[in-house]
Amino acid sequence: MHARNTWKYLRCWQLNGSRLYADNLWLAANPSKRWAELFFLAYSPFWITWALCILVPFQLYELCDEWGYLLVGLAAALPCWFLPLVLPNKTDEGKPWYQAYWVKANVWIAIFGFIGNYFWTHYFFNLLGAAYTLPSHKLNGIPVVMYLMTHAYFCFYHAISNLIMRRVENHLSHAPLKTRKLARALAVFLLSYFTAYMETLTISHFPYYTFINRQKMYSIGSLFYAIYFFVSFPMFMRIDEDPAVKRWTLGEVALDALAAGMFVTLLLDAWRITVGG
Repeated sequence: MHARNTWKYLRCWQLNGSRLYADNLWLAANPSKRWAELFFLAYSPFWITWALCILVPFQLYELCDEWGYLLVGLAAALPCWFLPLVLPNKTDEGKPWYQAYWVKANVWIAIFGFIGNYFWTHYFFNLLGAAYTLPSHKLNGIPVVMYLMTHAYFCFYHAISNLIMRRVENHLSHAPLKTRKLARALAVFLLSYFTAYMETLTISHFPYYTFINRQKMYSIGSLFYAIYFFVSFPMFMRIDEDPAVKRWTLGEVALDALAAGMFVTLLLDAWRITVGG
């Protein structure tokens, strides 16, 4: 129902022009960004349904070898890149492909997600005793399927976070600056921890991702994971958000994702040095 309604909303907006719902406090003023956020929200329930409601509960993953898991990851991640090419999208007609917001969003998330898997997952291994035991092709000790699934997950998370943070900011647009900053910080913290906790909870039903202390992984591990989003949610939202500011180039998007990755790395290593496992 959610996916069908969102697709209908997306199509309705396409047909009636970019001014439709322009006063909506949840959606972006930038038509290209608005379309992309609605696309990610519409697409995500499809892969979530077959991955988390069919593949895992019915243990169909037991049929997968290295290539099977690779196909699972590709089935979740590739539509984020290729579906926007074939769906009707009048907001980006006549523009070079690299100016479309969905391209920028995919590039930012691909870079950030790659850094997260390639580098940060080892913090979970060393500090929290986590391990992947599924048969899979690996890159730096991390199953390739995780790089792909992360892309699908993060496209969904960051589309939702954009809407929620925008709603908070628009609701408090006339409040004092300190109030707005506090509300934004609180929204980022709560949204980040909730996102991290819920992913940790859902992935715990997958037997090939193991950890020594389950309760510690839920509480401390979720907070550690939330550090990713403390940085990424507010930084990602900045891309093409202000209609009065020049649109970001693809190079600026890539540099911003790299900067976010470095920021998270510093925070995670500070945790390693001060808190440890």
